[in-house]
Amino acid sequence: MNAFGFIQIALLLSSATIISSLQCNHLPLQRRKVIENSLRLLDKMGKKFPQQCLREKMPFRFPTQVLQPRQKEAVGVAIEEIFQHIFYIFSKNLTLAAWDGTALDQFQNGLYLQIEQLEACVIKKHTQHHWSKEVSRLKLKKYFQKIDCFLKDKQHDLCSWEISRAEMRRCLQLIDKMTRKLKN
Repeated sequence: MNAFGFIQIALLLSSATIISSLQCNHLPLQRRKVIENSLRLLDKMGKKFPQQCLREKMPFRFPTQVLQPRQKEAVGVAIEEIFQHIFYIFSKNLTLAAWDGTALDQFQNGLYLQIEQLEACVIKKHTQHHWSKEVSRLKLKKYFQKIDCFLKDKQHDLCSWEISRAEMRRCLQLIDKMTRKLKN
């Protein structure tokens, strides 16, 4: 390969890095749009919260401290982790949920795309910034395991899914609130 070929490859690599960096810089704005869309789709997926499910509500207690680290990058890592957990929960035994399938598919696709984008940005920045991994990840894992166990204990019935959907709404609203704070 001649010198011109090396220059072309170097230019391609540097432009890919610039494009990727620009994508990562605009991620909070994209994330807010994805969250707003996800909240809309969560509403569209089901109807009003069924009255018969009110007595079964569970206090899952989202660990809000995982969204309050000092570095923006750490919040990005936490949000990626949360999206992965939500995606996992909404990819399981949904037969009794009786939700709008199109809205559910769009919800899952939006989460998946956001996870992909966040992973690409987090991998790059992860070498520079360390998220207080273990404590925060364990807290998130415990929180989502509670939801998963609740669904299993209730055999993924309609009320357990509706309660989980309401909890995911609260979770996404917390992420949205934190994203708006970081922007300011």
